[in-house]
Amino acid sequence: MGIIRMIIVGLIVGALARWFYPGPVHVGWIVTILLGIAGSFVAGFVLQLTNRRAGEPFHPAGLIASILGGMVLIFVARLLHIA
Repeated sequence: MGIIRMIIVGLIVGALARWFYPGPVHVGWIVTILLGIAGSFVAGFVLQLTNRRAGEPFHPAGLIASILGGMVLIFVARLLHIA
């Protein structure tokens, strides 16, 4: 059940990241799901770096942070001419 939830959240986060990103982002549904999942991991990693609490192996990112993480990934992909 966890994988299905991750796919659904990835789809929602990826679609919102594509929608908020300025300009068209032409990718399919699979890449949108992967974008959302990767955006959540990027946001979680950044939040873990800014959080000073020791003992937590991973800090789950919130919805807004995940969307921003997805937008950062779109930006980096465009800089590298991947998307």
